[in-house]
Amino acid sequence: MRLRRDKAEQSRPVALPDRGEAVAISTATGGQIPSRVIGRDADSLLVAMLVPTRPFTPRELEGLVLLFNNPRGRIRLTGSFSIPDEREPDVLRLLAPRFVEVLQEREYVRINAARPVLVYRVGDQMEVPSYTVDVSGGGLLLAGPDSLKPGDEVHFRLTLQPGTPPVAGKGRVVRIDPQGRRAVAFEQITELDRRRLVRFIFECQRTERRRGLQNGEHRG
Repeated sequence: MRLRRDKAEQSRPVALPDRGEAVAISTATGGQIPSRVIGRDADSLLVAMLVPTRPFTPRELEGLVLLFNNPRGRIRLTGSFSIPDEREPDVLRLLAPRFVEVLQEREYVRINAARPVLVYRVGDQMEVPSYTVDVSGGGLLLAGPDSLKPGDEVHFRLTLQPGTPPVAGKGRVVRIDPQGRRAVAFEQITELDRRRLVRFIFECQRTERRRGLQNGEHRG
């Protein structure tokens, strides 16, 4: 849902996202590419896209928008996008960023996915097996264990695919839903593991889209 803006809000200065902060690049066709700020100065941002993509054309660069979260909501910034180094087309510079509007929406794409995960509270020693109900680049919804309470800090080891290293890190239980499932927001996760998780989510989405298309062809 879009938030209403007044003249006072439009005139407020917008704090740019900090280095290391998760953002997204929105394209003119409606796509969103998970990204991260890797550099910042008074009037520009350097942003690395976390998902491999082909280099943008000059025309496509003109249609890009930067999305990020702050206490006011989901911020949209426009400006002059460029590729500083042609050898690194996944790194963009945004010059003279300008405030566009505030939106309310999720920071990360979330998908339903049942994956095995080992969790234990900070201070405990025994890992408890569980599984995810859904996953995103910012957290997990867990089927259990029932011993976890809101506010608990937990370590987790999430298996995305058999035979691959787990995605590991630390998070915090932020809520328990009516079904007793635990929502965990990430607090510590390596950049590599977050990229692996985001890529896994995008691959799951592609698979679902292909299945939908195939089912449509069979029905036809």
